[in-house]
Amino acid sequence: MSEKVLEIKNLTYLYPKSENGVKDISLYVNVGSIVGLLGESGCGKSTLAKCISKQLPIRSGEISCGKIGYIFQDNYASLNPSKKVGWLLREAIRYNNPTKRNNAEELILDILKEVELDPAVLEHYPNELSGGQRQRIGIAMALLTEPDILIADEPVSALDVTVQKQVIKLIKKLNKDKKLAILFISHDIKVVKEICNYIYIIKDGILVEEGDSDKIFNDPETDYTRDLLDSSYLIGDAGNS
Repeated sequence: MSEKVLEIKNLTYLYPKSENGVKDISLYVNVGSIVGLLGESGCGKSTLAKCISKQLPIRSGEISCGKIGYIFQDNYASLNPSKKVGWLLREAIRYNNPTKRNNAEELILDILKEVELDPAVLEHYPNELSGGQRQRIGIAMALLTEPDILIADEPVSALDVTVQKQVIKLIKKLNKDKKLAILFISHDIKVVKEICNYIYIIKDGILVEEGDSDKIFNDPETDYTRDLLDSSYLIGDAGNS
């Protein structure tokens, strides 16, 4: 039986004076798997991610989770624009792994190689980099926490299609090489189809369906999932690329 790196039981979070949020969510992510959380914009996906990472306090339920590395949707907003990339990466080590500060430069060079960036980026400010380069820096910062699981919150939605493919390829490579679990959050059905092997479908803050990727795309159980897939012409098309 696979080891769970994340397990959520009956999690509920509602925004103050609102019924919006997530309600009675239960899910799990196994070591080495890429699990998708799919739904339309505003359905509660990012809210759930913020609950898991303790950016939001849950009202009820349980969360059992290993160490988290978080990849943000807005790679520019998540990087301090007044600091060079080298400082940002050293700060990530200082904050998350202070015992390794003496090896910071070696760790940074290694992590840049993993995310396929030239060391020259260390001397640049975030606004001097492309969107794809900034997202790779965001991934590098998440990896420097030495996580058990990456939470990737819409990590390619702000990138053009060509760069999306490059970043997706990198995420898949990290999953394979490091056996790193990933919770991949997206409203983009085609991206989820490309990268995830198990999928949870969320609607209005409630999980409505879950299953292996092939099952979801070839034989969805709910009308909502069928409509969601049909809107992207992907229903029954899991075997095609």
